[in-house]
Amino acid sequence: MDALPYGLLAALVGLAGGMMLGLAARLGEFCTLGALEAAVYGDDQRRLRMWGVTLAVAITGVFALEAAGQVDLSRTIYHGVAWNPLASVVGGLLFGYGMAYAGNCGFGALTRFGGGDLRALVVVVVMAIFGFMTLNGPLAPIRAALFPQSAAEGGQGFAHLAEAAAGLPMIVTALVVAAVLLAWALAHAPLRASPRMIGWAAVAGLAIASGFWGTNYLYGASFGAIDVEGHTFTAPLGRTLLYLMTSTAGGIGFPVGSVLGVLAGAFLGSFIRGRFRWEACEDPRELGRQVGGAVLMGIGGVVALGCSVGQGLSAFATLAWSAPVTLAAIAAGGLLGLRHLLSGFQPE
Repeated sequence: MDALPYGLLAALVGLAGGMMLGLAARLGEFCTLGALEAAVYGDDQRRLRMWGVTLAVAITGVFALEAAGQVDLSRTIYHGVAWNPLASVVGGLLFGYGMAYAGNCGFGALTRFGGGDLRALVVVVVMAIFGFMTLNGPLAPIRAALFPQSAAEGGQGFAHLAEAAAGLPMIVTALVVAAVLLAWALAHAPLRASPRMIGWAAVAGLAIASGFWGTNYLYGASFGAIDVEGHTFTAPLGRTLLYLMTSTAGGIGFPVGSVLGVLAGAFLGSFIRGRFRWEACEDPRELGRQVGGAVLMGIGGVVALGCSVGQGLSAFATLAWSAPVTLAAIAAGGLLGLRHLLSGFQPE
């Protein structure tokens, strides 16, 4: 292992966690948009309540590692960049609305592509392009002017706030939040009756914690050459696309490994369940709607500093202030988009 480049080691950390997430999606039905649709239109909250299990495991894991000195949260983007509430709300709404129109978030599109859905490939590529256009391309000056970023002064999270205000150790705040989320999840009898869904939700939480642990270890071993990162699927789609095309731009690292890991896990999970099948788009209007949704997700995900996984899971696992606000905005945008798809734009 000592002979391997640090970038490749970081990619292997991302690959392992990404595979866990991909398997959780295909074998445990873990999906952001699917959870919203099932809860609101299908009268089935199981997939929504899975998020409580995932977050409880992720929060417990991350802060246990932090208490043991194995993760420094200040090195993550969620605590290293000053929170911009407007960016969280606007970016989250754009992302959520685009998620509804595309039929998946970036993570969901990867898992569907891993199951043979070629429509999802279009979503992934378009989202990757517009994400990078917003991050470093022609849309970057507009983003920087409307949603300026600056270095954070101190922790940007609820656990940090409780420690500063009341002297409460961060692990205590984290365990309380995790316990509340787990209780909310398991209070739903139909979810308790599905150990498979509970188990895969826990696996997804472990995947989130593993990303922070692995990249934090490599940050120290590489003397800061490797960033401390969590799983997210907006800008990493663009980084992966660039790497696959050039093998140099951005180099191989955790984001590339994470994206490829989700694809591999979803592919494996689809075969395990016997559900791999090639699918394509037969309706040009549907394809246009999905492309438009992917554009909004690419822009919104970069503005909000994360997608439904990046902010909804990774940032939430660190109890960053941005996480619940962005996740609520994504949910609101997704529900609005679903309503427009089902009912049109006319008032009831």
